Amino acid sequence: MPRALEPAEPILSAEGTPYSPRYDDVYHSTEGGLAQAAHVFLGGNALPQAWAGKRQFVIVESGFGQGLNFLATWQAWRDDPQRCGTLHFVSIEKHPFTREGLAQLHAGLDGLQPLAQALQAQWPLALPGLHRLAFDDGRMVLTLALGDAEQMLPRLVAGADAFYPDGFSPARNADMWSPAVFRGLARLARPGASLATYTAAGFVRRGLREVGFEVSKAPGFGGKRDMTVAQFRPRWKSRRHAPPLAGQWPQRHAIVIGAGLAGCAVTERLAARGWHVTLFDAHGGPARQTSAHRAAAMHAHLSADDGLLSRLSRAGNQYALRAWAALAEAGHPVGWHGCGVLQIGEDEAEGEAQRAALAAMGLPESFVRWMGAKEAAASHRAGVPRGGLWFPGGGWVAPPDICAAQLARAGDAVTAKYGCRVASIARVGEQWQAMDADGTVLASAPVLVLASAYEAQQLLPRQHWTIRRVRGQLTTLPPAQVDAIGAWPDCVVTGAGYLLPRAADGTGRVGSSYDADEGPLVERPEVHAANLARLAGLLPRQADVVAGIDPATLTGYVGVRTVSHNRLPLIGPVPDEAAALAHAASLRGAHLRDLPRMPGLYAALAYGSRGLTWSALGGELLASQIEGEPLPLESDLADAVDPARLLLRALRHGQAG
Repeated sequence: MPRALEPAEPILSAEGTPYSPRYDDVYHSTEGGLAQAAHVFLGGNALPQAWAGKRQFVIVESGFGQGLNFLATWQAWRDDPQRCGTLHFVSIEKHPFTREGLAQLHAGLDGLQPLAQALQAQWPLALPGLHRLAFDDGRMVLTLALGDAEQMLPRLVAGADAFYPDGFSPARNADMWSPAVFRGLARLARPGASLATYTAAGFVRRGLREVGFEVSKAPGFGGKRDMTVAQFRPRWKSRRHAPPLAGQWPQRHAIVIGAGLAGCAVTERLAARGWHVTLFDAHGGPARQTSAHRAAAMHAHLSADDGLLSRLSRAGNQYALRAWAALAEAGHPVGWHGCGVLQIGEDEAEGEAQRAALAAMGLPESFVRWMGAKEAAASHRAGVPRGGLWFPGGGWVAPPDICAAQLARAGDAVTAKYGCRVASIARVGEQWQAMDADGTVLASAPVLVLASAYEAQQLLPRQHWTIRRVRGQLTTLPPAQVDAIGAWPDCVVTGAGYLLPRAADGTGRVGSSYDADEGPLVERPEVHAANLARLAGLLPRQADVVAGIDPATLTGYVGVRTVSHNRLPLIGPVPDEAAALAHAASLRGAHLRDLPRMPGLYAALAYGSRGLTWSALGGELLASQIEGEPLPLESDLADAVDPARLLLRALRHGQAG
């Protein structure tokens, strides 16, 4: 059973130092947290000299606390003319402060106030998992892992150049200095990675030596005589699963096939890292097929066991909101309507299951809470039959507006080729080639991303992934009929179907069907009738008025979704099936990281009904994999969307062939 996070309180000791009654210890030396950060963590890791001139540098910290080490490192990076291109700071915290608590503790930081306020502005809700925050145009990236260190460290996918072990005193918080934590740090260490910490406890130094660090003492800070510094230089020569190294590409150019939500997100994320992208789409512009409709809702998923879908949707939901806010701040708003989403059960039994899941998770009410039917009617004009989950951060948006904003942000880094169908792809040397039906090469690049939904199967016919198309139809009610219905909700309502608030033109939207992809892609009156039935179920008080609407008079939008076997997307490097099948016997006990991959070939497919939820995070995940950066998802979540997952299952069961 997942455990809710317990936030820390901004309490000061008698000396005025931030203090934790939970561990009966202070967060930093009484002689100053910033001075301690400079001496122990920056100085002990030879920073800023160690990152000088590098394209990428990664720091992993255990114990974010109030963020003083991060702020001091960020300022040092800003002040350094030889700074690395991108600095990744990955930090684990079991008991995060609230935004208000951080503001109280940061009040006396003087010169660091601008950085502290920027951190506070993006500070996430206390939700378990990884949260990626970007600053300074994405060149300073903070990845917060909220949860227990022993559980989170094995789930991190990162290659670390330096470590900041900064838990409470080993005598007060032994779990942060356990052999499991030391092994977790070593697993992430790139060759020669440095480490520095304020403690010189003998068992800490011995524990680090046992996992491959060369350890020594250095002058401590304040009243401490010694501290520990180390370098990762293991005696063993090889590691079965080495951490990712920074990406080394002959040129920073990628081909992206598909200009819907998936492809535009990948394009923007690569462009933000300095890549040039050649973007292909067979239609006359971006977002002309699955992503073409003008209204789509987004909210997270909740389950009592906090399963893969719940964790993935929560991560995607939170990342998308931050990404869209960043686009708006850069002058490219996506038109997000954060009106909130009320999700009701299809019947009373499902409603009780929702309440049980809510109680089991114990998540912050600012993320999700229970809303009764009376409150829904009084506060949001939603005459629902029963209460449900209220997601205050949910809402709706037009997917084409997101694509337009992402491409505008990418700017000149994109060469868009619309009305141009890629008929085949091939790898020649170190380049991927995209070709038309006549075999003419349209573009060449070391990286190619398939983001063309179902059509990707035509480019890679021999894959174990199974994706299919599902037809969906949305119904638009004209203003007069919405007026006749009367109390139309000002929030999104979902259940057995969904409805959106009235659009600016006074129309109302209801949906959506989920049918086999059969026949021509045209609107069907019987599906409009089914959508009206969904509307009557969501708003039973207006059922009589809804029953009087003739479905034959209605119009709407019809499109197709592409879904995988388990409705989770396919995001990541494409497996080399031929190589895997040639070594099928030796791969029967393999893990995903053991499977051979097609060099430079990636997929962003099968987003199904959750394109808004998956796409922004999927773009960041792919760009991070391409660059060898820390991933924005835990390893088990990245595995859950890996395009090779069905191939792995077939190999393990001896069914590949």
